[in-house]
Amino acid sequence: MAFSSSMRGGRRRKFKSEINVVPYIDVMLVLLIIFMAVPANQAPSVVNLPRAEKSALPPDTYIQVSIEPENRLSIGVQGKGRVAQEDVADRSALLQRLRALHEEHPDYPVLIAGDRESKYDDVIQLISEAKKMGINRVGLATQ
Repeated sequence: MAFSSSMRGGRRRKFKSEINVVPYIDVMLVLLIIFMAVPANQAPSVVNLPRAEKSALPPDTYIQVSIEPENRLSIGVQGKGRVAQEDVADRSALLQRLRALHEEHPDYPVLIAGDRESKYDDVIQLISEAKKMGINRVGLATQ
């Protein structure tokens, strides 16, 4: 009998003290996929631009360039009773007219009025072209 009792009770079973992390990894992968998919549904092109305060001393007379939706461009001299805004056909005609107005009035600043629906890139390129022409005072019209 001693033989049978030593075989049966001689070896005890050990419990595992490790944590099974496989379910946690599965949950983390699902969360990662969710967080990667949710921002893709939001429109990245929506930018809410801040409103600016009016400057203390706006210029009396200036050259205004207007960029409106659907590529409508206009240019003219504004201020002191002068309101002469004329539409131009395309960007090259606008730049030629800007160069001519700047040669006539080299001390006038240029004010660019871009509509909310106009492309940001168009406004930035226009500022860059004005700086290349030698116009030092270029500003943006705000609400």
